[in-house]
Amino acid sequence: MATAAMPESLGPTVEGDDVAAAAAGDRKAFERLYRLHSARVYSLCLRMTGNVTRAEELTQDVFVRVWEKLPLFRGESAFTTWMHSLAVNVVLSARKTEALDFGRRAEQGGGEDEELETWDTAAGPDKVSFSGERIDLERAIARLPAGARRVFVLHDVEGYKHEELAGMLGITTGGSKAQLHRARLLLRRALMS
Repeated sequence: MATAAMPESLGPTVEGDDVAAAAAGDRKAFERLYRLHSARVYSLCLRMTGNVTRAEELTQDVFVRVWEKLPLFRGESAFTTWMHSLAVNVVLSARKTEALDFGRRAEQGGGEDEELETWDTAAGPDKVSFSGERIDLERAIARLPAGARRVFVLHDVEGYKHEELAGMLGITTGGSKAQLHRARLLLRRALMS
């Protein structure tokens, strides 16, 4: 990456300057932030969707949201942590919207086979078959309380360790473990009902 050539001591300062300038409306500073972080955001979107085209679309959506929300960034956490959280929320929100759209199309009498085929292709491995019925894991995840959902996605989907999550989310390691346990229990209940 471009930051590899930059001394570590200058990285956060330069990035901090770009964050402040972009928050004030400087498009060139925002472009630098985009170049610096777009690959990481794309990777996150790809891991969460399993679909290259959808990951590209969501990456753009994330940076549109970053541009809109940047003036609200207070610096209480690292910019990368804030942006990562925003990206996770954008992907989860998109999944929820897609699930609702699918449900509406199915209710309106669309061809069931056609709808399921389209949905299965888009959802990839997120669809789970249980006792012969289709269970929508995405909906179950989207219904989790925000804290539990965030820890679940970051730990079980993204592969972060509890210690990393604690630092990223500003919680204790024990709190991260408790949120993950809660998320798994709620998901288990949702998938078994």
